[in-house]
Amino acid sequence: MSDFTLQELTAKLRECAGEPDGVDLDGDVQDTPFMELGYDSLALLQVTGVIKRERSIDLSDDAVVEAETPRILLKMINTSPAQSR
Repeated sequence: MSDFTLQELTAKLRECAGEPDGVDLDGDVQDTPFMELGYDSLALLQVTGVIKRERSIDLSDDAVVEAETPRILLKMINTSPAQSR
């Protein structure tokens, strides 16, 4: 399966939690903390729930909460056992 991309992640963020005012998710946001982007842990849990249903990638709630930036979350998604099949 191909890697989950930043563009796919930002699309899921918009789909599940909207795009906060003043935030440009189309920019280079890989290393911007989710809190600065306007997304809390609940929004991330919603996004990862959708990813789990669509791609069978199961991340623990604790891991998702610890993912402070899109880069970290993408690494978790792309190195999960289900993604490497």
